[in-house]
Amino acid sequence: MSDLAKLRTAAISVFQAGVAAADPYLAVKGCLQVDGQQISILTEPGQPQKRTGAWSTVHLIAFGKAACAMAKAVQDSIPASLLAPGSVAVTNYENVTVLAGVDVIGAGHPLPDTAGLNAAQRCAQSIGNAKAGELVLVLVSGGGSALIPYPVESVSLADKIATTNLLLASGATINEINCVRKHLSQLKGGGLAKLTFPADLHALILSDVLGDEVSAIASGPTVPDPSTYGEAIAVFQAKGLWDKVPAAVQTHLLQGQSGNIPETPKPGDDAFNHSAYTLIGSNTISLHASLKAAEALGYDTKLYSGNLSGEARQVAAQWVTYAKELIASGISRPTALLAGGETTVTLTGNGLGGRNQEMALAFAIAAQQQGLAGQWTFLSGGTDGRDGPTDAAGGLVDPNTLKRLLDAGLDPDDLLANNDSYSALKQANDLLMTGATGTNVADLQVLLINPILTP
Repeated sequence: MSDLAKLRTAAISVFQAGVAAADPYLAVKGCLQVDGQQISILTEPGQPQKRTGAWSTVHLIAFGKAACAMAKAVQDSIPASLLAPGSVAVTNYENVTVLAGVDVIGAGHPLPDTAGLNAAQRCAQSIGNAKAGELVLVLVSGGGSALIPYPVESVSLADKIATTNLLLASGATINEINCVRKHLSQLKGGGLAKLTFPADLHALILSDVLGDEVSAIASGPTVPDPSTYGEAIAVFQAKGLWDKVPAAVQTHLLQGQSGNIPETPKPGDDAFNHSAYTLIGSNTISLHASLKAAEALGYDTKLYSGNLSGEARQVAAQWVTYAKELIASGISRPTALLAGGETTVTLTGNGLGGRNQEMALAFAIAAQQQGLAGQWTFLSGGTDGRDGPTDAAGGLVDPNTLKRLLDAGLDPDDLLANNDSYSALKQANDLLMTGATGTNVADLQVLLINPILTP
């Protein structure tokens, strides 16, 4: 195996260590303890603090890309006699797994669909059956926002899909998208907690949001929402999209801004008197696992960023500049630069790809333009195994990527300009293919560099 091939294999191994650290089954199971009728839930993994209750019944609701694995962990931890009938798990189609005693529903992601709407209605129905003295256990993971669309009565699912499409194509951040979603939904932005009251609620949350702001994860269905209708409108105005927003959505947001429609529940609302949550996994946890894996492989490790964000191709070019300066300063050992986060892509073409594939292709182009020397490989991948509307998790490029494209008669710059990173990386045999991983804690990036040693 060539040195470059070894680098590529090592990069994949480091990435996979980060994905493994976000194992949703183990994360949930490690938080639940049962002693007879008494259930204890860790409020912070690895710490002794617990929430304990002798709940007569537990209503199980799971939604997100890790819903099935999380629900299975609950089944393996809480006696079936305590679990209410009608447990629901909603996940993207690729992650559907049959679970006895759980109604597993596949739904659309990143764009919501009718299956998701029906699933959201099932969740609301199940929650509505909960009574005081019972527990609603909600399992939340990345992708939950799209998977359980339950628009307010005045907004159709088609209007919500069109609105989501506008935001995804505009380069809006996940927080901006979720701010809008929360103000168009009956479940998001604390809406689910409001439906649960007066039963107790506890959410086990696997974070796919930078900074782990719980009101942003799956649009915060179980926690207070600090955002406002006015801020949702401002998202569209800042992107120059307000005139393109469906009329029903415009009307609803303006009515809310005027105070004619109640705001989402805020801190101090009675809906949260019996509500709590535990953050069981995050991008930060996975990033640290990847750093440890790189160290174990003999690399000098550096954290490039724990909050990587911005336009994917610009971020890639900045990273190449940093790597070039690092090499120029002198490195004597194999070096790993790692990052975690979530970039954005502003669509100007009609090609196929995702933010990780675009970053990988842009990195290869910038590396050639800036003259990044030596042996290196750069990986950018989504921990869920799916980057944008493709079957790839991301991309894995090296100094020969552009040569492979040019030899095939393709222009890398044209492909990038058309947002067609998938076609480019597929031709170069540089797609990162993992299949659906069953988890989602945003993205991880790995840059491995072998030093240039002079005699």
